[in-house]
Amino acid sequence: MYYGEEIVEEIRQRTDIVDLIGQYVHLKKKGSSYFGLCPFHGEKTPSFSVSPGKQIFYCFGCGKAGDSIRFMMEYENLSFVEAIEQLAERANVTLPEKSSGVNKGEEDLRYKLLEINKNAALFFVKQLRSPKGKLGLQYLAKRALSGESITHFGLGYAVQEKDALYQHCKALGYEDAILQESGLFTFKENGVRDKFFNRVIFPIMDLHHRVIGFGGRVMGDGEPKYLNSPETKLFDKSRNLFALNFARRSRESYLILCEGYMDVISMHQAGCIEAVAALGTAFTEQQAALLKRFTSTVLLCFDSDNAGRKACKRAIPILREKEIQAKVISLKPYKDPDEFLKAEGKDALMERIHNAKNAFLWEVEELKSGFNLQDPGEMQGYMEAIASLLRDCFSDPVELENYCKAVAREQLLSAENLLYLVQKGEEKSQLSFALSKQGRREENKREKALTDNLEEQFLSLLLQKEEWIGPVSQYIKAEDLREELCRQVFLSLKSGKSVQEIMDSFRGEEEKYQKCMALYHGDLYHLDLERQEEERMLLDFIRQMKLRGIEKAIAEAMDGEELSRLFREKDKWEHFSGFSG
Repeated sequence: MYYGEEIVEEIRQRTDIVDLIGQYVHLKKKGSSYFGLCPFHGEKTPSFSVSPGKQIFYCFGCGKAGDSIRFMMEYENLSFVEAIEQLAERANVTLPEKSSGVNKGEEDLRYKLLEINKNAALFFVKQLRSPKGKLGLQYLAKRALSGESITHFGLGYAVQEKDALYQHCKALGYEDAILQESGLFTFKENGVRDKFFNRVIFPIMDLHHRVIGFGGRVMGDGEPKYLNSPETKLFDKSRNLFALNFARRSRESYLILCEGYMDVISMHQAGCIEAVAALGTAFTEQQAALLKRFTSTVLLCFDSDNAGRKACKRAIPILREKEIQAKVISLKPYKDPDEFLKAEGKDALMERIHNAKNAFLWEVEELKSGFNLQDPGEMQGYMEAIASLLRDCFSDPVELENYCKAVAREQLLSAENLLYLVQKGEEKSQLSFALSKQGRREENKREKALTDNLEEQFLSLLLQKEEWIGPVSQYIKAEDLREELCRQVFLSLKSGKSVQEIMDSFRGEEEKYQKCMALYHGDLYHLDLERQEEERMLLDFIRQMKLRGIEKAIAEAMDGEELSRLFREKDKWEHFSGFSG
């Protein structure tokens, strides 16, 4: 399904970008724009801006930018058409049955890949139920999974033949070119091999229950034990979570983050449908942002071994950065949720969930294992380590004091001494800050040199104040601009195109699109200028660009008469002081 520009524009106009993004990001008004923490990268100081006037967003930190459609594409990992369909539903816009193509090639590819994944998932399910799937069924039975759970999660089996899925897909009529894009096969000179064989298969679904990738657990002693689909047009393991499509339906106020597929399935089977898992990778900022859309509290339920504790320590700061309250579920003396459930049952697990420990207090408890607290020197080191952690985690003085008291109560320490160590560390940090100030100043100079571009400043102001394009174009021509993108934007403004139309014209050219958004959100974006100040700045830009061109011509001139003319021209522009008419 493809949609023409008229319907796209109607959806765009009926979508208030501040309301839309405000559902995902906490925004605060500052001047004429709204600001919040960027949902696309980790940050502590808001650099993500939303302009209600222009109906676009821009992050000064990572450079992500666009309109409401682009936001949905980036945040929800949707195609252009999928974003249009979601926004249309939100804005109560009725979409036509058929329309002309927009990004048709990309849409064809995504829909075809979804179709291949669906057929692959059905093939794996069929193989599990066949005589060849006996090994897979035995494994699932050994893990005490019910038939209902196997069906609910769409579990399957990739048989031992190394090209079974490939032959199946070829029989369905798929060409090698599209199969290569699916990530399900390895193409080599000596033939094609399935990525997954002799493995129990776990389909990975997006929030709309569409299969976007697969995980596989090897049967026997093969390596790797677990294998995931590679990244494709559909699948990015750092931006998805296993079983979130089911867990999001929970009425609980929290979600539970586990390590593996089997942990999640065991917990769902026991009635804890809040469980999700990362996809064979370390927990990421993008996954934390995804969780935040559905909850403000995440319980960590990782294995009790060293690897599980390390994973927990890595996940807590990421959740904290996204302002998600984290707690830790203790499974001791058992290794993982599956083992715990088999030994103790659901009621005992629910009790552990109810008693989950505050993540910061858990971190403090973990610190203790590295010190001999009977030794006064090591006790001092332990308290300084706690103070350092407190200082890193809490900037609000009230919150800091509350946590100092909580730690002191639990660890039988003095809250006053902890606060003293925190403040002492802050004084050292301030000294370090002062000593490094000169270095930062030099770095800022270098950054300014990189961004202080005359043409970009000029176009940034024109994009903000389109009414100046008429007077300015009396003096500045496209050839006065050296940067190709700046010339294109200038000519578009001169032809009467709006900022949104200019942005749309670069939609198929990602690099130019992002640069154009950066132009719009340049250094002048936040300045609330009087008209006289705008005029003075534009006159200065015009003067500098004209003189720049003349000085280049003077350096290249070979004729005395031409030099004389150029010097007169230079004198004229040096004294240029106002627009005519």
